[in-house]
Amino acid sequence: MLSQARVHASLPAADLARARAFYEEKLGLSPSEVNPWAVVYELEGGTRFSVFPTPNMARAGHTQMGFAVADVRAAVAELKERGVVFEEYDLPGLKTINGVAQAEGRTAAWFKDSEDNVIELIERE
Repeated sequence: MLSQARVHASLPAADLARARAFYEEKLGLSPSEVNPWAVVYELEGGTRFSVFPTPNMARAGHTQMGFAVADVRAAVAELKERGVVFEEYDLPGLKTINGVAQAEGRTAAWFKDSEDNVIELIERE
């Protein structure tokens, strides 16, 4: 049953208006649905995610959502032009250079949204 289901992410926001502005202005996304309990964004292939208001902003400190893109470096450059700041890591097995990491044949980058959620860009194969 679940193997046939589509999955979506739900990201918490302390300030829903601020989060909506980030996703629309910085990432260039348009909401498909706006209501008092969430802003929903629908993307290619029926994927979607929502941002919901909550006073409980506990964080796990890891990637909470990822975008699969054809070219991470191009996406990073475009998003940097829009004011998105990318994380820099220097850990065993993971080092970014100008916000981009290459490890085990994968190219990826991470940034935080306005609510401190960690978002990944990963290159499609």
